[in-house]
Amino acid sequence: MYINVIGGGLAGCEAAHQIAKRGIKVKLYEMKPIKYSPAHSNENLAEIVCSNSFKSASITNACGLLKEELRRLDSLLIRCADKTKVPAGQALAVDREEFAKMVTEEIKSNENIEVINEEVTKLPEGITIIATGPLTSEGLLDEISKITGEKLFFYDAAAPIVTKESVDMEKAFTADRYGKGDSDYINCPMTKEEYEAFYNELINAEVVNKHEFEKGNLFEGCMPIEEMARRGSQTLTYGPLKPVGFDKKYYAVVQLRQDNKEGTLYNLVGFQTNLKFGEQKRVFSMIPALANADFVRYGVMHKNTYINSSELLDETFNLKDTDIFFAGQISGVEGYVESIASGMVAALNAVSKLNKTEKITFSEQTIIGALSKYISTPNKDFQPMNANFGLLTCDKKFKGKVEKYEYLANRSLNHFGNLGGNHE
Repeated sequence: MYINVIGGGLAGCEAAHQIAKRGIKVKLYEMKPIKYSPAHSNENLAEIVCSNSFKSASITNACGLLKEELRRLDSLLIRCADKTKVPAGQALAVDREEFAKMVTEEIKSNENIEVINEEVTKLPEGITIIATGPLTSEGLLDEISKITGEKLFFYDAAAPIVTKESVDMEKAFTADRYGKGDSDYINCPMTKEEYEAFYNELINAEVVNKHEFEKGNLFEGCMPIEEMARRGSQTLTYGPLKPVGFDKKYYAVVQLRQDNKEGTLYNLVGFQTNLKFGEQKRVFSMIPALANADFVRYGVMHKNTYINSSELLDETFNLKDTDIFFAGQISGVEGYVESIASGMVAALNAVSKLNKTEKITFSEQTIIGALSKYISTPNKDFQPMNANFGLLTCDKKFKGKVEKYEYLANRSLNHFGNLGGNHE
């Protein structure tokens, strides 16, 4: 007896591990290195593309709380993230190469997991978890559309990466906002005149596939910086370039976050973009500290696909009345940690289905449970969702957000004492 998992990304690897650790054989299908999606280039499993940040490490942040919930469920992916972390202030960021390598080694060394490198265009028989991510191949999408109906999509974008040595540190400084953390970010300030010149070039720069792009939907969490800028000249100074928490003399501040363990590579925080490569070099080099920056990876934009989970799935990520589960961004969750969580829930319930035991659900007082409820609740305006405290109901009133979030976090973690059954 075995369970199929299609897709060796974050959700698929977590699902495969959780199934295998329960003594059940897994066939894990991954089309790399036979075929790559437009955004992938690494042969390893669990390759992360857009950012190397798993977001906040604090449990008073919803994503930080979700990570702690997953730690208590013995998540392989969160364990690997903790072991390959790089300095990032109050966030959990990883060396993306070391992270993918560690996950790959864990998966391939597991005797219960068989990794099959081929593109799946026809669903295999038996219980199957589809965790092919937002860049599912066209062949498999056609197969999926036969069982789900209309395909949905939005657009996603990745930020550029530069070498640390090419950043002009005479025009930059290391610090975290409000003096918190260990000065893990490189900050590139701009005067009002410098920002206005940068802004004008940014909104007029050439983009890739503009006609197709204008017809698409944009997910707010990965809005291209040039599109954000077009909303108004001050949008960026209240967004990714906000100077708050630093010296008041700065009009705008671009932050760079460490991207690898060695600290030689840094990504431009919030600079997801659809600009042509040459335009990225030209415009982003107008940031004084990046005038001579060496761009080792330019930002890219690509189509992300997800199903209408609110009509199709139950809170265990099971396609109703079938032996098929969905996990990862194709299921309507948005973000690395959220994808891992969906893989966890789908795996536990695929095992329950195989063993013909009760479904495993999580309390809506937990982030993992509330997120599962969100993707499975009918919603005519369904959009992918990140972990956030807005998903949780609160039975008490508090004067401030910190006290409220501490209460919600502690209440959530109290649900993880009995891990053998339903977490209600």
